[in-house]
Amino acid sequence: MILLILGIILAIAAFIILGIDDLYEDEPISVGFRLCISLLIFIGFTILSCITSVPTGNTGVVVTFGRVEDYTLDSGIHFVAPWQTVKKMDNKTQIYDVELSCFSSDIQEVTIKYAVNYSIDKEHAQTIYKTIGENYVNTVMEPKVQESVKGVVAKYTAEQLIGQRGSLSAQVEDVLRIRLADYHINVVSTSLSDIDFTESFTNAVEAKQVAEQNKLRAKTEQEQAIIEANAAADKQRIKAQADADAAILAAEADKKVQQINADAAEYAGQKEAAILSNIGEQLTKYPGLREYYYFQAWDGKLPVTSIGDGVGIILDGVVKETEEQ
Repeated sequence: MILLILGIILAIAAFIILGIDDLYEDEPISVGFRLCISLLIFIGFTILSCITSVPTGNTGVVVTFGRVEDYTLDSGIHFVAPWQTVKKMDNKTQIYDVELSCFSSDIQEVTIKYAVNYSIDKEHAQTIYKTIGENYVNTVMEPKVQESVKGVVAKYTAEQLIGQRGSLSAQVEDVLRIRLADYHINVVSTSLSDIDFTESFTNAVEAKQVAEQNKLRAKTEQEQAIIEANAAADKQRIKAQADADAAILAAEADKKVQQINADAAEYAGQKEAAILSNIGEQLTKYPGLREYYYFQAWDGKLPVTSIGDGVGIILDGVVKETEEQ
């Protein structure tokens, strides 16, 4: 639109200037030539005003005399009416950082640093421009982010906020995603970069942690002492049981050895009795065996014996007189 107006002004100015110069020329410039020059200037600027470009990552919103059209232009070169203007709406992923002071459920002041990665819905860029305007970040993003963060933080105590940062960030993102969707703003991701508490609360938390650590250490030492005492008692009990078991095994072994020895003696006696019985039977059955065994055991020497006169010697059941020496 500006180029069109500029073209009209320049065309009129060219027509007038050429007419003024004609007063000082010997050969005046015809009106038709002046009109052609002015028309060419007007047409050139009109063509230039019809050409517009939309950068990559932007959406063109077409405005005709202040009225937003229902269509948009993608990135690239486009031709529009010279009386139309094109507003560029950035549809790339952008980041919005905020640092705000909140209060937890136990009325502790908390400073939150929160970042939101967002992008506009390019198919509804004209709606955003029509209903919110180009400054939609300050108009919508800022109050919605603060409202969402403060609302979620107020559900937690200060101590819970310390250990549930991930849960807190996810809950804020869920709430913010729903609230910004009504304005055709997409939440890509969020991050809770920092949570800061007052100095007095931080000192109290540190003192509590120290006390908890001391308590835990004392409990651990007590449990270790109990474990060591139980281990010593178990060791004594196991040793006593092992000694008792060893004594029982030794006694049983001695008993078995005694039984084996008794059985061996009994067997030896039975064997000797059996041998003697068998020998007796054989001697009875075969009388000549007595002399056989006798001569088997005799070493061939006769006994030397001094006896008096008139003493008889029994040989084979016969009493014989000894000869006088």
